[in-house]
Amino acid sequence: MRWRLSLPWPLPALLVWAVAWAAFVLLARLGLPALMAVLLACGVGVAGSVLGRTGWRRVFIGAGFPLSLALSGVAPLQAWHWLLPLALLLLIYPLNAWRDAPLFPTPRNGLRGLGAAVPLPEGAPVLEAGCGLGDGLKALRQVYPAARLHGLEWSWPLRLLCAWRCPWARVRRGDIWRADWRPYQMVYLFQRPESLPRAMTKATAELQPGAWLVSLEFPAVGWVPDAVLQGDRERPVWAYQVPFKPVRVPKSR
Repeated sequence: MRWRLSLPWPLPALLVWAVAWAAFVLLARLGLPALMAVLLACGVGVAGSVLGRTGWRRVFIGAGFPLSLALSGVAPLQAWHWLLPLALLLLIYPLNAWRDAPLFPTPRNGLRGLGAAVPLPEGAPVLEAGCGLGDGLKALRQVYPAARLHGLEWSWPLRLLCAWRCPWARVRRGDIWRADWRPYQMVYLFQRPESLPRAMTKATAELQPGAWLVSLEFPAVGWVPDAVLQGDRERPVWAYQVPFKPVRVPKSR
């Protein structure tokens, strides 16, 4: 998805809105019922919302077409019909996942050098907690081609798309905070900074000695990393090995 990053804002939104409108006009001319044409065009907008780099931009992209359609008055639909695009957005981005990281994709070479800095034995089980569309799993496969890769994703449409994009990984639907991390020798995540204290607490309680927690871009404040890499120019990689080492605060004299 490297090309996605090269589009300056608001070009991704304008592009998706234009495609959604084109789909709606084409479907209407083909004789499809208005509600069906609207839903399919809204699906185009929701699918294109992955082009947004932040949560609010994704909502802005996904909601742009139905809002502009409602204001235009082109489609004679009942009021409750306009709730359907919102339902589509919630299907892709469940509310309980927004407090973590709503679809932050791992860059193609974002984990470069991790395999050398943190070697794992052949067949080691590795989990991406919150795998989204599978970009993180693809990056993990580059650095750990012999590992047994697992993905966990709450949104079932994203889980299906991830499994399709990463057929060599075991991708399941589930809550990353309720799942058992004990079987894994590494847990990789790209979450909000606010989620990392919870991740460190869970990893401390469940990961076996010698296992790793790896975070892209954001460090776990208060803990000493065992390795810090610059796999991507913009996003460092922070690796912590169990047992984690807390930052020592100098004693005041």
